[in-house]
Order: sequence, then structure tokens, then C-alpha cells
Amino acid sequence: MIQSPQTIVITVGVLLLLSTLASKLTERSGIPVLLVFLSIGMLAGSDGPGGIQFENAKVANLFGTFALSYILFSGGLGTNWRNVRPVLWRSGVLSTLGVAVTAGLVGLFSAFILSIPLIEALLIGAIVSSTDAAAVFSVLRSRGVMLKGNLKSLLELESGSNDPMAVFLTMSLIRLLMEPAASWLQILPSFFINMTLGITAGIVLGKIAVLVLDGIHLQHEGLYPVLSMSLVLLAFGLSELVRGNGFLAVYACGLVVGNSDFIYKRSIEKFHDGLGWLMQISMFLILGLLVFPSRMVAVSTYALAVSAFLMFVARPVAVYLGLLGSDFSLRERTLVAWTGLRGAVPIVLATFPFIAGYAHADRIFHLVFFVVLTSVLLQGTTLMPVARLLKVDEPLVARPRYPLEFEKTSHARTETREIDILPGSLSVGRQISELNLPAGALILLVRREDVFLIPRGDTRIEPFDTLLVMAEKAALCEVRETLTGECPEWERPKTWKRDGRKPDA
Repeated sequence: MIQSPQTIVITVGVLLLLSTLASKLTERSGIPVLLVFLSIGMLAGSDGPGGIQFENAKVANLFGTFALSYILFSGGLGTNWRNVRPVLWRSGVLSTLGVAVTAGLVGLFSAFILSIPLIEALLIGAIVSSTDAAAVFSVLRSRGVMLKGNLKSLLELESGSNDPMAVFLTMSLIRLLMEPAASWLQILPSFFINMTLGITAGIVLGKIAVLVLDGIHLQHEGLYPVLSMSLVLLAFGLSELVRGNGFLAVYACGLVVGNSDFIYKRSIEKFHDGLGWLMQISMFLILGLLVFPSRMVAVSTYALAVSAFLMFVARPVAVYLGLLGSDFSLRERTLVAWTGLRGAVPIVLATFPFIAGYAHADRIFHLVFFVVLTSVLLQGTTLMPVARLLKVDEPLVARPRYPLEFEKTSHARTETREIDILPGSLSVGRQISELNLPAGALILLVRREDVFLIPRGDTRIEPFDTLLVMAEKAALCEVRETLTGECPEWERPKTWKRDGRKPDA
């Protein structure tokens, strides 16, 4: 039993250290990292050798809310809008209709197998209805594998946007359980209000956040990440205040911020990436402490049945319906169906019945925990073989780390871009001194295969070179046209005409 502050500090430090070091196991074994974190929490808990007594579901729920806010914001921050835009509609269908179908099917099966009231069974279905694709990509990256086409973008956007639907269904079903007078006719209108206000609040607050981050000039650079932390909490809180979905708001806010341009952006992105990992580790450890493995034995048989139904029936049906009529092939749809890993969100949602004072909350929590463990263990470890079997995998091309890095500050308005030189580009075969680059534009480095070259005037551009270029934002499009002969629409300054011609002087 922990008694002194010193013991608490040492215990927290040891758990974080073990979790970080143990994550290296995923690089060789292919086991999702969240399973490692959960296992360490369970071993440290009251049923494990650690013997830490922790049964406060309210604390776990509160911390889970904070942690999920930052994890979702970090996910939105790292999502490239240009990549996910082609799959926006299909991701939206999977995030709403797909979640509802999954929850409904699992609920009906749970009512039959567990012989419990339908509302309670549907609550179990709602809690396990959302996915955690972050675990998927950690497995793929550890084996140097990525998914073909738009599969990665589809799963990335779905995983970041399907949690709010699961939260709404869970809260609604708890209300129906605890308030017999309530009905779906009262609850359904709030769904559209909740989601619409969540998205709207997230977009508006994201734009405000960019203006604040880019407009305010703080004396110390280290204060900018702190400022961004406060903006995440405000996005969640203000959205909830106006009856919007806070989790959807922070994801939308992160998406807007991540695809905008502001000072110290690179530092803030790195900070939130590290903060997201800290939140994941801490949340999984706390949830692992909260569970009693001995209590899972009583529900293990039923949990295995529910987990099998979820993986082999409910998730595939939801995916095939959601992707009906899409351009995704049958192989790709099958892979999407198999990547329905459950993660931290279902376990956090399983603490809500405790908060509501539901009599069978403990049974639900341990059943859900068992389902999550089964899903991660089976789907997480077999994902790579399944992707290879379906022939939808491709080698992961690792972006090399440049030996120098530039950060946009309030005093320097220039930016850096990586420009790939393909065969047929205007600059192929020409020396750098022969290129008519705009004034102030510089080629900082030339990456040729895995070698970085310091450019000189007589350096000749070759096919498949990647140039690291620095220039003012307004000149980047002209630089790209000079080097490659074309400039994508997204990089054209707004003052350029639609036919691509520069404005008259």
C-alpha cells in the first residue's frame, strides 16, 4: 500500500519508465503498444505483484476525459487534410452509421448470450463500438509496412472521428437505463445538435487558436506549447457548454490547427506528439490498475463470445454496409473490417456506468476490458499477415531526418519545402547556378538516395533528387514551377488567377 509522497513519485516514475522501455517489444513482436501499457498496469494493480490499490472509477473517468482530449487533438494535428479529403464521406459513414450498426448488432447478440435486458446489452455494444487505428499503425510501422491507396487515410480519419458517436450512444443508453421515463424520441434530436455543434465549435475554435498562436508574441518560446494546451481544454469545455460534442470538437480543432500555418508550429507538433504518448501511457496504466483480473474470469466465457461476434460479424457487416458502392475493392474492405481494434476509449466509456451508479457496472467494465484485450491480442498480432495475405500492404518508405531543421518564428516569415524532382522536370540536368529562382529562394540541401549533399552553383540536378528549399510563402509556388514545371492548387497564393497565371505587376 502506497503511503508516502516519495513512494508515489518513485512508483509513477518506475511505471512510466517500464512502459516506455517495454514499448520496444512491439518493434519485434508486433504486439500493439497499448497491450503492453495495459499489462503493466494490471501487474501493478491490486491483483498483481505490485499490489497498488486503486478502485476510484471517477478519477479514472476524469483523467480519461483529459487524456482523450489531448490524444484526439494530437491525432487531428497530425492528419493531412489533402490526404483524407478523398475519403471524407466514407469515413463519416463508418464513424456514424458504422458505429451504430456495430453497437446494435453486438447489443442484440449480448442480450441473447448473456440473458440480460436489451438496454443493458445495447450499452455494452455502444461501449465497444469505436476503434483505435493508432494501434494498427504502430503495428504496421514496427514491421516496416504500410497500406496501399486510401486505406491509411480512411482508417486514420475513421479512428479519430468515431469516438464521439460511441460516447453519445453510451451516454444516451445510460440515461435510458437510469431514467425509465426517457425515450429515444427525446434523445435522437440531441444527436444532431451534439454532432453539429461539436464540429462547428471545433472548426471555429481551431481558426481562433491559429490566430492566437500566430498573433500573440510571447517572450519565451516554451510558453507556446502551454498556450496550445489551454486552447485544447477550452475547445473541449466550450463545446460541451453549448451542448456540442467535446471530443469531436478537439479533433476538428486539431485538424484545423494542423493544416494551418503559424509560428513555432513544428515545436507545438512535437510537443503534442510527446504529450499524446504520455496521455496514452498514463491512461492505460490507470485503467490497468482499475481492473481486477480475477473478476474477468467470471465473465471470460461470455466475453470471448461477444469479442468473436464483434470481430467476425458486427464489424465486417458495418464496414461492408458503410463502404457499399465505394471504390474500395473487396480485399480492401476486408482489411478495414479486420482493423477494428478496440483501445482505450471503450475502457474509459466502461467507467461511465460506475459514475451513473448502475448496479451492474462492475460486470460491464470487466467484460468490456476482456473484449478489448482479446481484440488487441488477436487482431493486433495478425494484422500484418492478413494485410499481406490480402495483398493490400506495401513497404513503408521512411522519410529521412534532415541534418538541419528550420522553425518558423515571429521574426522570420520564410518556410521550407521538400520538392521531389521527377524525370521530365524542368530542372533535371541543369546546374543550380542556371536555375532562375525567385529572389531570396535558397536550395539548402539536396537528398540523393540516402545521401545529403550541400549544394553549390555547379551542383547538377538529377532525377529523383529531393530538394530542401527555403523561400517566402508567396514565392514557394513559383519555386516549384521553376524546378518541376507545375504547382499544385493547394500551394498557389490566393492572389493568383484561376488559370494559373501570376497577377499583373
